[in-house]
Amino acid sequence: MNACDERFFRLYRRRRRKNAIMTLIIRLCVALAVLPLASILGYVTWRGLGAVSLDFLTRLPAPVGASGGGMANSIVGSGIVVGLAALMGIPVGVLAGIYLAEYGRRHRFGSTVRFLADVLQGIPSIVVGIVAFTLVVLPMQTFSAVAGAIALSMMLAPFVARTTEEAILTVSDDIREAGMALGQPHWRVILSVILGSSRGPLVTGLMLGVARIAGETAPLLFTALNNRFWHRSLLEPISTLTVQLYTYAIAPFDDWNQQAWAGAFVLTTLILVINVMARTAARSKYVERS
Repeated sequence: MNACDERFFRLYRRRRRKNAIMTLIIRLCVALAVLPLASILGYVTWRGLGAVSLDFLTRLPAPVGASGGGMANSIVGSGIVVGLAALMGIPVGVLAGIYLAEYGRRHRFGSTVRFLADVLQGIPSIVVGIVAFTLVVLPMQTFSAVAGAIALSMMLAPFVARTTEEAILTVSDDIREAGMALGQPHWRVILSVILGSSRGPLVTGLMLGVARIAGETAPLLFTALNNRFWHRSLLEPISTLTVQLYTYAIAPFDDWNQQAWAGAFVLTTLILVINVMARTAARSKYVERS
């Protein structure tokens, strides 16, 4: 073996060692990133799974100081408030995302809307709750499910707008031009061709946005408040799982503290299921396209 070959193998072994070291570092970083999530899921499951029962899922909260009861009204209330927020925020966000992707790329107004959407996503949720309290609760002179839904929709709309824009931008310009070449107007191409081609990442973004607002507490403290009974109207205070969980967690009663862990387990499970469904939908659409 000559000197050139020895130098080559020496460099090759050095690169192999560097590659092994960097691979180990990357795997350690991945483990450190996953460790908090695994710790949270494991601890919440350990503390909350044992407290979940049929009574917890079907009964109303017990009177103050009494044991037993459940969070049935809170689970239903969360579904109502989040559903109303989705009905308010998703259409606005999708339409804004369509404008940003199809019309706003070459205009200053589109850049302004994009910038404002990014800023709104970074505003603390408690600030959104105070704004909704000032604009909705004070004029209505009552806490309500509608006020809570408006607060959550204010957080959902900018997120949906940006995810919709990114989803639409994944569609090739050739598909747009093919639709236009058939003599279809631009709005028809957007509705029938572009949205259809981007439905995978679009649905994923919508579901992730809904999962994000489902775990919010601060905006609902200022808008929906709470209710220990079944709600009778959307214009009255309503119980939500996050607010009830917060109330029970800070209470001086051991039974309420245990139910708070059960509520945390139910809420975490619901959000996890939504995220898994979103990822599964995105993967299935990618497989169909490929």
